[in-house]
Amino acid sequence: MDMSDTRIYETAEPAPRPLMPSMLRGFLGRCPACGKGHVFRKFLKVTDECSACGEEMHHHRADDAPPYFTIMVVGHIVVPMLLWAELAWTPAVWIHMVIWPTLTLVLSLWLLPRIKGAVVGWQWALRMHGFGGETDD
Repeated sequence: MDMSDTRIYETAEPAPRPLMPSMLRGFLGRCPACGKGHVFRKFLKVTDECSACGEEMHHHRADDAPPYFTIMVVGHIVVPMLLWAELAWTPAVWIHMVIWPTLTLVLSLWLLPRIKGAVVGWQWALRMHGFGGETDD
């Protein structure tokens, strides 16, 4: 076999994208690609493309992951605090009824867009759902 007959096929693997910085940028509400533009145009509505670098984000598929993660995080914060307060001070029921639903609502509204931004950053870093990988058909 002659070396001139040997064909070398190279697969062009795209350069890996940094996972944690992309998720942190998304958590902070910034574009996972450049960190300058905004991820959201409204409270939870992801922008179609980054205003700074032009990265398309309309094809993200965060779906139910952000609410699920938000419930998990808020639950792991509020429930231990509630139990600790009950065991330490034994406050009246009306105090529980004021503090814990309010804290749950505030934490949920604060965390939900940040967690959704991190999920979009995670999808971008892993080239999922049209972020530079295979298209979802």
